[in-house]
Amino acid sequence: MRPTGAASRAAGAHGGAAENRRLPSYAAGEIEVPFVAMPSAEVIPRDTFWEEHSHPTHELLWNQRGSSSVTVGVRVWTITPVLGLWIPAGAPHSGWTPAGTWHRAVHFGIHAVPSISERPVAVGITRLLRLLLDRLGAEDLTPSERARTEAMVLDLLAPAENELLLRIPESPLLAPIVEAVRADPADGTPLAVWAERLGVSTRTLTRAFHAETGLGFSRWLAAARVQQAIGMLARGEGIEAVAECVGYHSASAFGAAFRRVTGMSPARFRDQ
Repeated sequence: MRPTGAASRAAGAHGGAAENRRLPSYAAGEIEVPFVAMPSAEVIPRDTFWEEHSHPTHELLWNQRGSSSVTVGVRVWTITPVLGLWIPAGAPHSGWTPAGTWHRAVHFGIHAVPSISERPVAVGITRLLRLLLDRLGAEDLTPSERARTEAMVLDLLAPAENELLLRIPESPLLAPIVEAVRADPADGTPLAVWAERLGVSTRTLTRAFHAETGLGFSRWLAAARVQQAIGMLARGEGIEAVAECVGYHSASAFGAAFRRVTGMSPARFRDQ
């Protein structure tokens, strides 16, 4: 999912015209690799959309700096310096990485590493895990040092208790609401007004949101707003300005909503 509206304009201001990257799609294990774990890193020069693709290897994504997103079907994960994403080999996914993001990844050979999950799942990037992943990138590791480091990394990999995940409704009924919020997360149109515009009852819309996202409208809206806010906070924008941009009249109201979704305050997230 590409960012839209105010968040997209803010991201674009940092990197100029967006770039599209195309990668091939492989089934799990379609290409044999000689490594257990292969790290990579890149500072993304321009806003970049990664078209849907899949890898023959498992992939762990996180950011050294900034936030990005990965879309799998109707699910959109937000990736940060403290919350990464495990993508099993062969799983189709696309991505959005704003300019300036320090993008990190490790690919794991399926011959040596069983997937920690059958589907994409968030992974907490602890300080210890980050140090070990950094060590894998060292060129002077001996084979035994590399093997020990890889073993410690694999021992630490596990699904996180929380994840920054937004499910995007796909039904035509909810499409106008989704488009409005994606274009402007500050859109405060009440559900009753949406029901009148769409010619249905508020109960029908509430049921539709629960069926497609597992959340009521207000909780889904808060999650969508927080997802947009994370990108702005990661770029160092002020909390009050971000709060206003995503539809909150005060920093305290924004902070309460942010904590409910992420488990931490906006200031703590920005300072990590």
